[in-house]
Amino acid sequence: MKLKKKTARKKEAVRPPRPEEKGEPKRTPVYLVGDYEMVADFTTLCSSHGYFVFFHFNSPPEQERLLDSRFSKKSAQIPKDISFALELTNIDLEQKRLNLEQLDRALPASTVIASSSVTVSATEQSSWIKHKNRLVGCSALPSISEKPLIEIAPTAFTPTGTVSIVQRFFQSVGKEIELVQDRVGMVFPRIVCQMINEAAFALQEEIATPREIDVAMKVGANYPLGPIEWADRIGLEHVYAVLKALHTDLGENRYCVAPLLKQMAVSGSWWHRAHAPNEERNSA
Repeated sequence: MKLKKKTARKKEAVRPPRPEEKGEPKRTPVYLVGDYEMVADFTTLCSSHGYFVFFHFNSPPEQERLLDSRFSKKSAQIPKDISFALELTNIDLEQKRLNLEQLDRALPASTVIASSSVTVSATEQSSWIKHKNRLVGCSALPSISEKPLIEIAPTAFTPTGTVSIVQRFFQSVGKEIELVQDRVGMVFPRIVCQMINEAAFALQEEIATPREIDVAMKVGANYPLGPIEWADRIGLEHVYAVLKALHTDLGENRYCVAPLLKQMAVSGSWWHRAHAPNEERNSA
């Protein structure tokens, strides 16, 4: 009897198998390609919501972020069984076109592509590929994947069924959807980049320091982030690309890029480095 009791205790103490030992359900494969920051953000988002992500960067950084290798894999080659693709390039439009052409050739005609359309309209992008009805625009900027809402823009060729597929995909990764017109900049990227541009004009004219601008907008307008903080999160290259695309598309003076912002975007200088001496002088 004592031996049986000990055996029973041992059985009760056995660790139950982990899900990966029992065999997880097969994950739906998706493919992501584009600018590093957004591909890394969306790879983490998609893999955390049950997808297996194949991804490729336009230009890998010197130090890459650690991504979950169990549910994602870097791959320049596009697997044939991909169920959904995301093209996430904003800066280099020639590379964006090459990416879309490659996706269009490699994927079955029924596979939908959602493509960032903040610097070029989705309808123009659809003219670059053979299967025009597969493409839908979306709002993608670094750090926006953290936000609960994403904008999508059907093209002139997009059928209702394709829009529904894109909506279901983004809902499956926890996003609310807002349908918007297919225009360069869309809504949130256009407004936040204009706000950053106006802050750059204020800095250029020495109206206030970066910190003072952020405090004024957060306290005065109850914004969660100030324009300089947004610029830090998004990256000035992306901000400059959106503003330049808006000015080219609409030709209006209100979209003229502040010379200081352009200089900082091209040089890689950052707000707090470029303006630290001014802040110290003003606080003295």
